[in-house]
Parts: sequence; C-alpha cells; structure tokens
Amino acid sequence: MNEILSTFQAFRRVLCLCPHCQAILRLSDLPLKYRGVAPKTWLDTFETKLSSAEEKEARFDEKEKKLRDQAAERGRRKVPMMIRKSMDSQFAKLKYNPYDIKALLHPVDFVVFDGLENKEELRNIIFLSKAVDNEQLIRLRNSIEKTVEEKRYNWQVARVSIDGKIEMTES
Repeated sequence: MNEILSTFQAFRRVLCLCPHCQAILRLSDLPLKYRGVAPKTWLDTFETKLSSAEEKEARFDEKEKKLRDQAAERGRRKVPMMIRKSMDSQFAKLKYNPYDIKALLHPVDFVVFDGLENKEELRNIIFLSKAVDNEQLIRLRNSIEKTVEEKRYNWQVARVSIDGKIEMTES
C-alpha cells in the first residue's frame, strides 16, 4: 500500500506541458482517457443499479406528492360539509364559510372571522353560542357582550424567543 501512495505522490512531482494551451500541469491532475471500451467492474454495475434506483425513487416521490396533493384537495372540499354536520343545526343554517369558524367551546361555542378564508378584509367578528339554562354561563356571556360593547379590550402581541422569554407588545 505504501508503494501505491509513493507512486501517486511521485505523479504530483512530474510536470507536463499541454500541447494545445501550453499550460503546465501535474501528471496526477491529467484526465485519463482510454481508447476502446474499458472492461466493466463491480463498481460500474453498482453505479448503474444505484442510478436506476435513484430514478425510480424520484418517480415514486413525484407520484406520491401528486397523490398527497389530490387527497388534500379532496379533504379540503369535504371540510365545509363535515363542519356543518358537526355543528348545531341552528348554526349550520347560517351561511358563514366553515373555514372562517373557529371553535372555542367555552365560554362561547364559536368565533366567526367573517371573510378570513377568502383573504378579504375581515367584515365582522361574530360570537356564536346556543342558548343555555346555566345562569353562571349566561352571566359570563353577558359580561363578554358588555365588555365588547363598551370597547374594554385591547390587542396584544406575544413574542416568544427561542430561550422561552415572552415579550408582550400592544398595538
């Protein structure tokens, strides 16, 4: 093994003159060419099989992406119907875009950000809740309504850094 290494090191010391461009090159840097067909080695066979496998994998990945995109689109088309089925029948009759409806469940059932999904300017924010007999929940909902009517609310943004520190800003 030591002889092979010393031979390659010797090739670095042998300098050649290119007959075309007159550049000085090392013998070890010359691109070697072989006239005729070189005999195949196990590495040639391996590289051919590897290339074939990579091509098959690329085709599979393309097909998988296409199938996933199609499945996601089918799912998106089904969501509005599924949401309407899962909602209270009174709410399902309302003509809001199901993607605009966000479930809170307590103290109000849903918040509708009317116009959110269509990338329009938000037209309205609606709190949806079905009537209940629970006095405590009724008082809480009335308190929310009064707070909104009296504009006793603000908008805050919480920024959480990588180290877990929270910075609150008001706008």
